[in-house]
This record gives sequence, C-alpha cells and structure tokens, in this order.
Amino acid sequence: MSEIEKLLPHRDPFLFVDEIVEATNEKIIAKRVFTEKEYFFKGHFPEYPVVPGVILVETMAQSGGAGLKKLGVLDSDALFFFATVDKVKFRRQVRPGDELRSEVVNLRISKNMIKQQGKAYVGDELAAEAEWMCLVGNA
Repeated sequence: MSEIEKLLPHRDPFLFVDEIVEATNEKIIAKRVFTEKEYFFKGHFPEYPVVPGVILVETMAQSGGAGLKKLGVLDSDALFFFATVDKVKFRRQVRPGDELRSEVVNLRISKNMIKQQGKAYVGDELAAEAEWMCLVGNA
C-alpha cells in the first residue's frame, strides 16, 4: 500500500494524488500526473482529451485532506465529504501527460470541519482555483 493510500480512503479510479511534496499547518503541496489512461478521457473528449473541471477540484481537495492526515490533524479513519465548493475558476486546460501541482491553504480546521482554498498549476500556469468546506466523519 502506497503512502497516499494510507492517507486517503479513495482508490483507483478515483484517487487523484500521487505525492505529498510538503505538508505544514499553513500549506499543503501535492502532485498528480494525469496519464492518457485516465478513465474519463474516453468520454471527455475522445478526440481532444481534457481533465474535467470537477476532477481538478476533487484533486485539490484530496491533496488537502491527504496533507492534513499526514500532519496527524485528522484521525487515521477520518472521512471527509464536500459540504460547499465556492469561488471556482478554471484558467487553463489540463491534458494527458500534464503534471498538476496543487497548493492548498488551510483556512479553518476542526475535528468536524475542514475549510481550505487551493490553486492548481501546470508548470507556472494557473489551471484552476477554488475554495471548499468538507464535513469530517469516521468510517
């Protein structure tokens, strides 16, 4: 089992974090390489594959959750579920082969709730940004 699989309950084909690069109480940085084998490219779009925007938001949120678990802020069996997603903007397409770097800032963390904001980059180009809140529960 990989480090990410120990941190997140998500599994293939819905696990979108490859590595936690940095995790502090203020900021979490994670990476994900989207390969041409991703299940969603078959339909989005066959002739011009693009990572769906909702997957970019999910990737940022998974990055934030994995970072908090790595820090020990959340219980090892904690599950987190979207409650709100706000201020979402998509700035650049993400295509097969692109490495996405998620930079997540912790706005408010409690045992019942996580509020974070994130930006996702391909290289130095901003691809997406959002703010979200997750409710925390246990399996």
